[in-house]
Amino acid sequence: MLSRHIGRWVAGKKSKWVTLALWVIIVGVLSMVWPGVHSMVQNNAANLDEGQPSVKAAAIAKEQFPSGSGIPALIVWNREGGLTESDFAGIQKLTDYFTANPLEAQSALPPFGQLPLPVLQQQASEDGAAFVLPIFFADSTDSDTLKAGTEEIRRQAEAVFGTDPFSTELKSGGLTARVSGPAGISIDAVGLFSNADVSLMIATVLLVLILLLLIYRSPILAIIPIIAVGFAFGAASPILGKMAELGWITVDSQAVSIMTVLLFGAGTDYCLFMISRYRQILLKQRDKIKALVEAFKDASGAIAMSGFTVVIALLVLLLAKYGAVHRFAVPFSLSILIMAIASLTLVPALLAILGRASFFPFVPRTPEMDTEYRRAKGKAVPAQANKKAKFGGAIGAIVTKRPWMVVIITLVFLGAAATNTFRIEYTVDLLSSFPEDSPSREGFAVIGEKFTPGELAPVKIMVDTEGKEVSLQQSLMGLPYLAKISEPEQGKKNGDIIAVDVEFSMNPYSIEAVNHIPDLRKTAAFALEEAGISPANSKVWISGQPAIQYDTEMVNNRDTEVVIPIVIGLIALLLLIYLRSVVATLYLILTVVLSYFSALGLGWFFVHDLMGTAAIQGLIPLYAFVFLVALGEDYNIFLISSIWKKRKSMPLKEAIREGVTETGGVITSAGLILAGTFAVLATLPIQALVQFGIITALGVLLDTFVVRPFLVPAITVLLGDWAFWPGKGAKEERITRVQA
Repeated sequence: MLSRHIGRWVAGKKSKWVTLALWVIIVGVLSMVWPGVHSMVQNNAANLDEGQPSVKAAAIAKEQFPSGSGIPALIVWNREGGLTESDFAGIQKLTDYFTANPLEAQSALPPFGQLPLPVLQQQASEDGAAFVLPIFFADSTDSDTLKAGTEEIRRQAEAVFGTDPFSTELKSGGLTARVSGPAGISIDAVGLFSNADVSLMIATVLLVLILLLLIYRSPILAIIPIIAVGFAFGAASPILGKMAELGWITVDSQAVSIMTVLLFGAGTDYCLFMISRYRQILLKQRDKIKALVEAFKDASGAIAMSGFTVVIALLVLLLAKYGAVHRFAVPFSLSILIMAIASLTLVPALLAILGRASFFPFVPRTPEMDTEYRRAKGKAVPAQANKKAKFGGAIGAIVTKRPWMVVIITLVFLGAAATNTFRIEYTVDLLSSFPEDSPSREGFAVIGEKFTPGELAPVKIMVDTEGKEVSLQQSLMGLPYLAKISEPEQGKKNGDIIAVDVEFSMNPYSIEAVNHIPDLRKTAAFALEEAGISPANSKVWISGQPAIQYDTEMVNNRDTEVVIPIVIGLIALLLLIYLRSVVATLYLILTVVLSYFSALGLGWFFVHDLMGTAAIQGLIPLYAFVFLVALGEDYNIFLISSIWKKRKSMPLKEAIREGVTETGGVITSAGLILAGTFAVLATLPIQALVQFGIITALGVLLDTFVVRPFLVPAITVLLGDWAFWPGKGAKEERITRVQA
């Protein structure tokens, strides 16, 4: 067999060192000649393509109304009790300074320095306590340039006022300043993800080490998966960096952060699949090399199939039109592919080098070796192994003796959790996922309290009048959810195009405001139709952040409808090829999908009912689905592979009982580690990652402790020989029964 030949090569006396040396050389050379993925991160990449209505509208707004275009940084000034004359004078000095010394990429700045002080004061909030200074940056400005600009504003403000208003507490009574608006949100988003990278890496490594030490109580064994993941990341990072440098892919901080978690979680699982099988065979085989070759033969197929399933599922994200989802595909799939290769080459080589010492101090020995050891040392076989076998054996006995009870109980539990998904509320509001003390969110809170929330993100409505009189402003005045409507403005290059700026009376990032975009378009189109202009819809354009978020919602819905069926179909096809059973493929897919909806329902209970979150980010269900369905099938594949193999030499019920017993320990360990790594995301200050981490971790735990040990084997027992249909297993079972 090919797997046995590969196993002999990676575990050979000399070739094991060659394998290790090759990994060291490959990672070393790649790291020296190609840039790392972190150095090629691009956090301002567009999420919507040029064909989206809001993107088209933004292009028209930039061409026809350039004075109001660009990325606005809203500098929100506030003093409890009211801004003083010296505060306004300082704001004027800042305006004059940046008019004479523009920031990099600065495109526009209101001439507040030229206004008389009483006129400027009239533009403050009604109570005189807050004032907004907008500074516009070019549309293509990246977050680093925006951050550098705001830091320069901060330095000049400190020079003008003598103190740093950007660090003053809001309720302190002193002058405060915060950067909000799209620029402030972009800066905070990048900062949160950038700061998360290091802490996430450290927390994930420590968690994996601690869990491995607690579960296996072997310091050497705990380090082996960490080494393998380190080498895999060391190879993936420069490859991804070079691909980004060549313009083949775009990577952002969010993708790199989640990729790190995925590598440690899934990578450790693959390593444990190999390590656990090696340990089991060492209890029967004295020769460590023969044991490793046998372990490789038994585990390599499941590892390769599991890895390939995850890679294919993640590659489907290339079909997504939303940039943040599309950008996940290559980094995630490539890293998992490299991790699977490391699990099948580097890990066996390390195990061959270390041998039984990998499991020190609880070294697995054959009964003969154990007898020799006890005579010499007076120690017994580790009790942990026996406990694991007893625990796994107890579950195996339950599912084979009472399969109907197990199926009913698990389906009721999972079904009840899944029904909670009907209560879920979704949002595309990025600002709400930031910590409450983020500058952009604090600035927005001041705007919402002192002005109208809609001022943070106004919407520009543009129509082509074809030279006719169109009462656009009057038509919009009847909408109760608008707080302010500007006077119509003619386009600079095409006078037939007119525009009005409108502000919502509510949070412009809320789902309520976003859902008003179609009504705004309908109202504007109706105004055109009244003027005899047709077709009206094609002559209406709406730009602004709420319009962008509406398109985001629509694109996300489209991606969900496209990606999910394709992922299910491809995984089903791979399972069918691997298992050669239509029936098994069907119930394995259905159980994982049920587990996904149960995780989503339980996740909503945690983040909404316990943590008080009003809504979850709209992209999370798609993210969670791809990860949970792909990773959930890993455990099913490992379990079913064991059952299918044992079925060749024993009755089906016994094969199921033995398969559950044999795989119980490793899948439980792997599931705890994978869930733990995703749960690390819940420690970050970004609500979107917190929600994703909780839902994914819950899904992994459901797969580990409900679906894999109980539901799947119980269904297999009930189906009997039909579980193999139309494969050989079904025929062999029927033949056995006839002969009996």
